[in-house]
Amino acid sequence: YGGMGLDFSYNIAVAEELGNIRCGGVPMAIGVQAGMATPALTRFGSDELKKQFLVPTIAGDFVACLGISEAGAGSDVASIKTTAVRKGNEYVINGGKMWTTSGCQADWMCLLANTSEGPPHRNKSLICLPMNLPGIQIAKKIDKLGMRSSDTAQIFFEDVRVPSKNLIGEEGKGFTYQMLQFQEERLWGVATVLTPLETIIQETIDYTRQRKVFDQSVLYNQAVHFRLAELATEVELLRSLLYRTVALYVEGNDVTKFASMAKLKAGRLAREVTDSCLQFWGGMGFTSEVLVSRFYRDLRLMSIGGGTDETMLSIICKYMETLPSK
Repeated sequence: YGGMGLDFSYNIAVAEELGNIRCGGVPMAIGVQAGMATPALTRFGSDELKKQFLVPTIAGDFVACLGISEAGAGSDVASIKTTAVRKGNEYVINGGKMWTTSGCQADWMCLLANTSEGPPHRNKSLICLPMNLPGIQIAKKIDKLGMRSSDTAQIFFEDVRVPSKNLIGEEGKGFTYQMLQFQEERLWGVATVLTPLETIIQETIDYTRQRKVFDQSVLYNQAVHFRLAELATEVELLRSLLYRTVALYVEGNDVTKFASMAKLKAGRLAREVTDSCLQFWGGMGFTSEVLVSRFYRDLRLMSIGGGTDETMLSIICKYMETLPSK
């Protein structure tokens, strides 16, 4: 279908390299194409669907978006309300999606919707939804704290009709398919923060070396250079966890626990590094003229998007069997 036939480790190599872009929004947009909106289609979609949607997406002719989150259902995917009711050879879609990355410019959406009234983990399906159909309203481009170069949309559906052949895989398997997509999304996200965190630490070293307070460079305060050494060590530990997880994933293992651990650590470390380094920049760090302030805003999303820190902790606890039984 136009891809290079490489394993997932190459996605991670690309994601790391994209970290050299001096903002978070561009790597995130590419990640939606490569590791968020397309894995389920690649694995479970029909040949016809792949030719219609996957081929132009791989070629870069189509922009894809992922329609999961709703105003009342972010990390709690099971509670989404959007419906896709089967009528003849079509689905009729009603509802809406929130915080949809690339939603304002997307050519198609990988949509998660309720296709029956059964149990919440078995009543959902993924559907390839062209974004030019009647009844689709892009309500607004959301104004955000960070990732400002990435368009994020609120979208409504009113009696949108899509052919039933646009169903990805089996009806009712959408929740399971999406959980699989989340693993690649979370690992991509972890990979994209490694290089920015290293860059911020290095730029902070350079700045504090030449910035003088009380007649000596800020860097030569033990509290400063010890803290930077700690942060650099934490980044390397995160990289090791990511590489171990990716190696296991490529071998076909279930990496839900490790991917959740890596996502949790990446989100918290992104906050820790950017906050600590911004402090060492002093007043200059509170301006929009330096990279650390941009990543302070952009990378804050890591603890929210793709599953919050609290959701990651719940998943980890489940795999450790520490959650109380209901």
